[in-house]
Amino acid sequence: MEFGEGPMESVAMKPEFWSKRKVFLTGHTGFKGSWLSLWLQSLGAEVTGYALEPPTQPNLYDLAGVKSGMESIEGDVLDLKHLHRAVQEHRPEVIFHLAAQSLVRRSYEDPVGTYATNVQGTVHILEAVRDIPSVRSVVIVTTDKCYENREDQRGHRETDRLGGDDPYSSSKAAAELATAAFRKSFFLSGRREAKAGVASARAGNVIGGGDWAADRLIPDVMRAVLEGRELLIRHPHAVRPWQHVLDPLCGYLMLAERLWQDPERFSESWNFGPDESETLSVSSVLERLRELWGPGLSWQFDGGAHPHEARYLKLDCTKAKAELGWEPHWNLDSALGATVRWYKAYQSHQDVRSMTLEQVRAYQSTLSLPEISRR
Repeated sequence: MEFGEGPMESVAMKPEFWSKRKVFLTGHTGFKGSWLSLWLQSLGAEVTGYALEPPTQPNLYDLAGVKSGMESIEGDVLDLKHLHRAVQEHRPEVIFHLAAQSLVRRSYEDPVGTYATNVQGTVHILEAVRDIPSVRSVVIVTTDKCYENREDQRGHRETDRLGGDDPYSSSKAAAELATAAFRKSFFLSGRREAKAGVASARAGNVIGGGDWAADRLIPDVMRAVLEGRELLIRHPHAVRPWQHVLDPLCGYLMLAERLWQDPERFSESWNFGPDESETLSVSSVLERLRELWGPGLSWQFDGGAHPHEARYLKLDCTKAKAELGWEPHWNLDSALGATVRWYKAYQSHQDVRSMTLEQVRAYQSTLSLPEISRR
């Protein structure tokens, strides 16, 4: 596809596409996977998840009762035989691969495990589905950190060189290379009964209710606030492309739809990030959070020794906007406001499943689409 060919005739996400659609989702017990599972359930999709147990306690998967609306298979993407058997049994039409070791600092502690999960795990899902004729769309989720980051304050484009100075980032770059090789060798090569679209999705720093992962800004803030202690910040001047989790998830859904319609045209890599004005420093985000939360949120700089992390990350999403018709719908203030409301609901023991689905409905209303169900 040549960039600039123009967007599809219809650029909105299509809820009707997902009704009764058979979807196989790896990593459904994680933060992003739980949000995506709930959204797909509300759209009427038949969702099968494949993942290990939730990676944290507490976690969105359990708190929101995500399992109640889908079939959940406990399994490791490193177990190819089990993964392949699960895919064969369920004959999905759409694949979302989100299972990953997703933390930079943990990758320093366990580089071998990080490469195994992020690279071999990606190879395994591609191998597991390549001989399944029902599969039409495959979305492999990687990260904005897969690029060689020269920190030159220019947004990374999909054609930029891949790289990574830490095990996590480089493992995701390697996953991108594996995805491209499988796509060209097996999915679009005529070796399948029907061609399937395979694309990778690269998103920036996502925020939202229900994230409890270690060494992420919002979970670290919320833990400190809820425990009544001061927060220590490692890199207050680090700049990141902040966005609510629903913005890139909407991009993943739209990308899967486009792959179904035209696999050759859309089988590429795609950036999903906020507008340039939403790329802010950690300290700026903290100040906005403090205003939204009110008393109880305080922080100070942690000047100790820390592993290397990029100081500046930014994505250029021109391609996704022009070719997919995708765009971010919640600015940072909206994203932070929704996040604070979620954690306040959790703090006051409200029904967080209802809160999560309410926010999905609110987000979907910005897309000018029919309202989803209230399951």
